[in-house]
Amino acid sequence: MSISPELVSRIVRQTVQEVVARRPEEPGRAAPAPGGRDGGGIFATMDDAVEAADRAWRQYLDCSMRDRRCYVQTIRDVCSDDAALRRMSEAAVEETGMGDARDKCLKNRAAALDTPGVEDIVTEAWSGDDGLTTIEFSPFGVIGAITPTTNPTETVINNSIGMLAAGNAVVFSPHPRATRITHWLIRRINAALAEAGAPANLITTVERPSIENTNAMMAHPAVRLLVATGGPGIVRSVLSSGKKAIGAGAGNPPAVVDATADIPQAAEDIVDGASFDNNLPCTAEKEVIAVDSITDLLKFEMLKHGAVEVRDPAVIERLASFVAKDGHAVASWVGKPATALAAEAGLSVPDGTRLLIAEVPFEHTFVQTELMMPILGIVRVKDVDEAIDKAVEAEHGNRHTAVMHSLDVRALTRMGKRIQTTIFVKNGPSYNGIGIGGEGHATFTIAGPTGEGLTSARNFARRRRCVLKGGLSVR
Repeated sequence: MSISPELVSRIVRQTVQEVVARRPEEPGRAAPAPGGRDGGGIFATMDDAVEAADRAWRQYLDCSMRDRRCYVQTIRDVCSDDAALRRMSEAAVEETGMGDARDKCLKNRAAALDTPGVEDIVTEAWSGDDGLTTIEFSPFGVIGAITPTTNPTETVINNSIGMLAAGNAVVFSPHPRATRITHWLIRRINAALAEAGAPANLITTVERPSIENTNAMMAHPAVRLLVATGGPGIVRSVLSSGKKAIGAGAGNPPAVVDATADIPQAAEDIVDGASFDNNLPCTAEKEVIAVDSITDLLKFEMLKHGAVEVRDPAVIERLASFVAKDGHAVASWVGKPATALAAEAGLSVPDGTRLLIAEVPFEHTFVQTELMMPILGIVRVKDVDEAIDKAVEAEHGNRHTAVMHSLDVRALTRMGKRIQTTIFVKNGPSYNGIGIGGEGHATFTIAGPTGEGLTSARNFARRRRCVLKGGLSVR
């Protein structure tokens, strides 16, 4: 009987790992660093980070699917620990100055536990008189991933699981304003992967993230796929790189409410969705378009759930004057709590206020600009047909996310066909669409511009056809 080289390799690898695990550590001696000047996959230059990841990927090719499952579970375990969730969420708010730690905890947990792993890599096959053909998902190799300041740890967790499940290594280019917490997380994941026996440097990054380092990553020949989660500028950059690219860009999600909706429930859902993480997610409701007959009741019900209506036109304009400039949100106010926004506008609101709402014309900044802060413009229209038309216009063709509250199946269908968004949430808060409280897997890379939709492991792999002529068909 012959023994396959693959079996011998696996036995040797497992034996070495067991011996290393049993070996007592010398007093005062630290475990070997996985890579980089300070260990943990953090490198001084982007070239060093990419080259280390390329070496790691080539070693990863020799690992089994069982190994991949083990490493993915390792990431899940180390990132879903209660202490780690608390640390990540609080530190992200502290470093970036944006968002709400409690909501970030929910997002990080969803990323860790609900991102698809190796089970997403499914083989297709067909057989017949001419033999057997399979379609299998194979890795690209090294993926360059650009992560945003709005979801720094969530995106790293989500992408690490999906990209490693697909057999790749990944080089992260994090936002400079989220460097410390991103480095902490990458070191933590790499330490756990090393303990699990994974090749060193499957996940790398640079000491000092910058535009120059991002450009170096995009240009490096060893990077075969680019994944950008961020604003329209960075998405344009990856799409013009000449490489295969997945772009997860901006949105301006409208929420339509018609006369058939369960208004108390719609009001609660809209406040929950629009205030979630201080409106940082690109999926969050950014404006409401409501039919005239229920608008007053909708606003009244929203006040029961932590919303405060701004009625004074002068205060509305003061808010608009500092939260947006030249059609863009002012970065220093993105993700700030409603109470801070109200205070800056000279408005006294109760403690615990979650959301500021204001009835405004359709052309207003609160409707047309993706503010990413807990301010929600409400537009009153005559009927559901006008509401849908206005929603399509307000979404600006981003094809990202839309929400509708209605019990009219025909209206929901018309909205879904017209709006053409990647995510369409019906009768729920917007975050149901990314796997938080709704069916389906979690993701924080929602590729509307390039069409992949809610990404998972299979989006980070190549489809390959393998053909065996004249055999293995036993029908």
